Amino acid sequence: MWHLALCFIFVINMEKHKKTIQVCFTPVLFPLYESSDAIVVVIDVLRATSAIVTAFENGVSRIIPVSTVEEAIEYKNKGYLAAAERDGIIIEGFELGNSPFGYMQEKVKGKDVVITTTNGTKAINVAKNSHKVIIGSFLNLKAVTDYLIKENKDVLFLCAGWKDKFNMEDSLFAGAVATELVKSSFFETECDSTTATIQLYSLAKADLYSFLGNSSHRYRLAKLNLEKDIRYCLQESISDKVPIYKNGSIVDS
Repeated sequence: MWHLALCFIFVINMEKHKKTIQVCFTPVLFPLYESSDAIVVVIDVLRATSAIVTAFENGVSRIIPVSTVEEAIEYKNKGYLAAAERDGIIIEGFELGNSPFGYMQEKVKGKDVVITTTNGTKAINVAKNSHKVIIGSFLNLKAVTDYLIKENKDVLFLCAGWKDKFNMEDSLFAGAVATELVKSSFFETECDSTTATIQLYSLAKADLYSFLGNSSHRYRLAKLNLEKDIRYCLQESISDKVPIYKNGSIVDS
């Protein structure tokens, strides 16, 4: 019977040491959630983090996220391949923005790319001093989930949102991964924002594209004739890349 007792104790200890999940809806709220040992998952589904994942699928060496266009110009003047986007539009004088399709070109292979975007790079730089920062999108949903379970650390999802406001698509991704983490039995949450994203994803998962039909950013991108980008970014688990922020750059883990 002793082995049964040991198994019981092991299960009890696992219950006591489950890792926590939190969701921060916008970068401006990050100081309220900041943790010294949590893995931060930065999310900007439409489109920065989807573009970053796609870039590594297409052989980019590393990505340097900067907060301002001025910083990106400095790198560009040094000969870097530079990308800059604001309000969904590529900044004049730059070769790339934050569309994933821009990173499917041969010219990105083996290159260091500097990027600044309206929301995504801001979120990355807000979180950069955290224990560990990884990049999440629907494109690498399963890979991110598996990575977090393997690492067995507390998790904080940081949604890039839209100019420090809540958005739907980033929250849906947080809910999708949080759902799987809770199912794994290694994680738990007492965070209302996490619970809200889980419930939101349960309503949306059958058809993300239609669910987001009235969302502000889908409407914004549709006006720019970027429906193709939206459909691409809402594909689930087509990449096994988990980009990670290290020493000022994002690299392939």
